[in-house]
Parts: sequence; C-alpha cells; structure tokens
Amino acid sequence: MTGKSYADDELLSLSGIQHFYFCKRQWALIHVERQWEDNLRTTEGHFLHERVDDPFFFESRGDVFISRAFPLVSHSLGLFGIADVVEYIRTKDGISVPGYEGLWTMRPVEYKRGKPKTDERDEVQLCAQAMCLEEMFGVRIESADFYYHEIRRRVHLNLDDSLWSLVSSLADEMHEIFDKGVTPPAEKSKKCSACSLENVCMPKITIKKTSVAGYVKRHVDDACKGD
Repeated sequence: MTGKSYADDELLSLSGIQHFYFCKRQWALIHVERQWEDNLRTTEGHFLHERVDDPFFFESRGDVFISRAFPLVSHSLGLFGIADVVEYIRTKDGISVPGYEGLWTMRPVEYKRGKPKTDERDEVQLCAQAMCLEEMFGVRIESADFYYHEIRRRVHLNLDDSLWSLVSSLADEMHEIFDKGVTPPAEKSKKCSACSLENVCMPKITIKKTSVAGYVKRHVDDACKGD
C-alpha cells in the first residue's frame, strides 16, 4: 500500500484505474473534465453489468457462496467502487462469515464484455478490488478471476507483488493529476480507434495542454463576439 490515508471526500472511482492505465487523457476527460460518450463497447458493457449488479443476491453451492455488487473501499489507495462478484471458498485458513459455518477465503470475480487484453488494464482493476478487500477485512488475497463474455469462460489471475506495486503507483498518479485538475495531452496511437471518447478528445489542440472545456468555451465566446 502507499502509506497514505485518504479522506472519504478524496476517494476516486476504482473503475477509473482501468481507463487510467489505458490512457491517462481518457481518464482525465471522464473523471476531471466530466466528458463522456458511449459507444457500442460501453453500451454492451453496461448491459452485461446490469445482469450482475444485484446487491441483494446471494448464491450458494457446496463449499462456495457468492455475493454480488460488493461495495469496496481503500483509504490507502484512495479508491472506492463495487466488485461484480466476491466468491467465498471454504478453506482451513480463512475468515469467519456471519451466517456461515467454517472459515472462508475471498476471491473477487470481474465480468468483462470482451476478451483478454494484450496489456494489463483489466488486471490492475481486478487487483485494486482485491487490495480493497485486503484492507477492509485484514486478509491476503492471492488470486482472482475474470469472466470474459466474448470467450465465455473464466481467466485466472495471480496477484503478485509487481501487480500490487503497479496499482499503488497508478492510484498515486491518479490523485496527483486529479488534484492538479490538468488533463494530460493526447498521444496519438492505434488504441485511439477503440476509445469511446475519440470524438471529444481533439488531440490537435492538446499540444498546448488546453482542456476540452476551455477550448469549447473560447469558441463560444468568439462566436458571441461576432454576433
């Protein structure tokens, strides 16, 4: 963990760490400038999560029971959010759970619309969820799972020190950029075509580190002057 402790009003959205890893400018447009634009990918993602996010749903089968839409918080990372699913697996070494006999280990499961990525954007989000659970319950979580809708199967994730360190570093940088309120300039790459904010990013104007909101305001002001 970072060694810091953020207040409740300083917490940032945990789901944003995936955006931040993918593109810091994309994250800032969403979380600093409050810009957003849905595309097919995000629309399908919302629909998939609507089927998962039921905070009153519990499912039990043998030595495993499931809690859906599990609230998460880490004051060390300064993040809050929701885990799609937290699985409790009966084990010899674990924690007690009210209403259930025995000891249990916790494992977060994240549902994704697509398929596994070539980078670690999904991994940092799931690891952040695990780190929240570790802080909340004083447990060690060494593994987690994805369920990718496109390939319709689970993918296992081992949570190691390097991934924990990466998440801590990203969380620190998210808070630094958020506190400054400055959107990073665009860096044109192949991944831009997969970004839901491509149409509002306007990379040509970011050489001067101009915010989209400021750019639009100046153009509106200029138009008014011309009337």
